[in-house]
Amino acid sequence: MTQRLRMVRLTLVVIFLGMLITGMLGPVLARAQGPNSPHALVMTVDGIINSVRESFISRAIDQAEEDGAELLIIQLDTPGGLLSSTREIVELLLESPVPVAVYVSPKGARAGSAGTFITAAGNFAVMSPGTNIGAATPISATGEDLDDTLASKVENDAAAFIRSIAQTRGRNEDKLEETVRSAASYSAQEALADNVVDLIAEDLGDLLEQLDGLTADTALGLVVVETEGLEIRTLEKNILEHFLEFISDPNVSFILLTVGGLGIVVEMFNPGLIAPGVVGVICLLLAFLALGNLPVNWAGVVFIVLASVLIVLEVVVAGFGILGVGAIVSLMVGGLILFTQFGDSSPTMPSIGVSRWLLSGTGGVAALTLVYVVGLAYQSRKQGPPEKASALTGMRGRVTGELTPRGIVLVGNETWTAISEDDSLIQIGEPVEVRSVDGLILTVFRQKYPESQENP
Repeated sequence: MTQRLRMVRLTLVVIFLGMLITGMLGPVLARAQGPNSPHALVMTVDGIINSVRESFISRAIDQAEEDGAELLIIQLDTPGGLLSSTREIVELLLESPVPVAVYVSPKGARAGSAGTFITAAGNFAVMSPGTNIGAATPISATGEDLDDTLASKVENDAAAFIRSIAQTRGRNEDKLEETVRSAASYSAQEALADNVVDLIAEDLGDLLEQLDGLTADTALGLVVVETEGLEIRTLEKNILEHFLEFISDPNVSFILLTVGGLGIVVEMFNPGLIAPGVVGVICLLLAFLALGNLPVNWAGVVFIVLASVLIVLEVVVAGFGILGVGAIVSLMVGGLILFTQFGDSSPTMPSIGVSRWLLSGTGGVAALTLVYVVGLAYQSRKQGPPEKASALTGMRGRVTGELTPRGIVLVGNETWTAISEDDSLIQIGEPVEVRSVDGLILTVFRQKYPESQENP
């Protein structure tokens, strides 16, 4: 046994040393592979433009500069996104020390709304055959047209923004402005003919071949791009970026917010359970992290939290289904308006929302749970055997919701609505004893000598 234990310890030491050496030599080995050798760094940006993708692009530019890349290629496919993130990305592209080619690909992809601004901001704007660009007219987050006053303000701002980008990159200002003013959208051939983009490329190889010898205006000055025989390296999202992208999905953020609110409320009504509180806090923090990447309507958040409170109250207070119905209504309303923006909304954000299927499923589960809880309450408390009342009489419990004189008590591992016998105030945590039972209501009195009685 001793020999075996020594072997286990030796094995663990060897593994630890191996991991330590690998960690220390990793950067050295990476350098030895020639990060400064000529190469093009390729990344893919798809989906809604938000702070996660903004951070990804920022990291790509930094890595391209650090590794001495000749060129950064952003393969773009987006319906649009947050204007704040779009502005930050445009700033990154205009100030990049490394030449950047924004490549709308693969075939069938689009650079819609925010994608139009990003494509126009690249040193080289390139499209794959079968792609389109444009439709950057300001709309509300619900997909509806804005009112005249708001539309004029937001539209003028967006139009000035895209004109300034076009002027900086030497592209067709009027045609790009039309994508904002009249929601113009162009095919790859139309965009090339009107100088909205610079090139059409079948694939990355074709793109590199066409870019060879062209000049890019970077933050470090004019740079001649030499792509002949250039190695292609791919930059993938890291684990954190994948995780943030996952939770930033509207449906996932809705689930996190719902579970988080429910966990916190359960812990508040049942102090000491620990697990619901911990899970609730974690889910809420993740939900708020996700909502920071989305155009959230905080009224929807309030409705969802209210639904959690009403659900717990239905179980604790036995509200005969009324509280449960209120919870379902609040949950559905909260989910519907969670990402609905009123007033000055982002002009580049596509219409997003919680899936109607998810809302319907959540509402259905909540309704079935409500029916079960209400039925169980009536069956176990009112329609149970006649001796139920007598069995409860004389049992000891503890106050979990202050009796003023009506409140909540825990008796026999069940939560009951109770009234103090003499209408006196009984604080949370005080021991009580059941005097009588009337339907679903217990009449209790404070134990006179709780220190000599066994805790329930």
